[in-house]
Amino acid sequence: MRPWPCAAAVATGIAAAAALLWPAAAATAASARASTPALAVTDDSGQQITLAQPARRIVSLAPHATELLFAAGAGAYVVGVVEYSDYPAPARQLPQVGGAATFDVERIAALKPDLVVAWHSGNAPTKLAQLRKLGIPVFESEPRNFDAIVSSVQRLAHLAGSDDVGMPAARALDARWRALAQRYSQRAPVAVFYQIWRTPLMTLNGAHVVSQALNLCGGTNIFADLPQLAPAIAVETVLQANPEVIIATAEESASLDDWRRWPKLTAVARNNLFVLPSDLMMRFGPRMVDGAALLCERLEEARGKR
Repeated sequence: MRPWPCAAAVATGIAAAAALLWPAAAATAASARASTPALAVTDDSGQQITLAQPARRIVSLAPHATELLFAAGAGAYVVGVVEYSDYPAPARQLPQVGGAATFDVERIAALKPDLVVAWHSGNAPTKLAQLRKLGIPVFESEPRNFDAIVSSVQRLAHLAGSDDVGMPAARALDARWRALAQRYSQRAPVAVFYQIWRTPLMTLNGAHVVSQALNLCGGTNIFADLPQLAPAIAVETVLQANPEVIIATAEESASLDDWRRWPKLTAVARNNLFVLPSDLMMRFGPRMVDGAALLCERLEEARGKR
């Protein structure tokens, strides 16, 4: 009967075999990495963002960007956020890097991100340039309509390698938006003044995504034709337009009572002074479809008072 080899001999044999196989295994792994296609998308500023591999350490520089990342299935990879990133709940536990306009570049660099999702109109360009000089890819987010919100979920999911979550989530958002349009967009029009600030009195023009939500619900923005995205306007201009509905964000809810000084104003006479949650309407994220649903309900309520 042939004796078993000693343990030392077996170990020596395994080591030798491994030494012979290692170069081939390494070459195979390198070839697989080389053949893996880069992840590339175009951000909302028109820049192409290319990653060699899915992002695994992401910093968000806007509350709406944080919500988009979580909706895209990338929440587990977010390692830093700015102030007011309070949704969903896990975002509240993440390290903060400052405010949207005052974020700390050094604090971000210390988190070693492989992707930063920035706010095109809300972050300082000079600070974003500093991040790029450090070699950090920066995706600039600025959704101007609901299609862009849906697309943002898809693009961020692609960069994070979470397409299996992000793509179905994007389709579900799009389906909800289309269902609202089918139900409300052909309803009798309602003239709306949407107030975002009290002093100075400010509103939004037709290019803003909130106006798209108004149109979806059969509403008409009385200041849609103004050239500025968020113009300041005079009280007298609102009185002359005589809107049927006045809507304010939650932060401006107290200012709605100011309009009661003009009891003949249609919105006042019919008690169509409504408050909508600013987080749903003014963050360009996936919850905007929830805000649009509430907006449609308020306009339908106003129709019932005619």
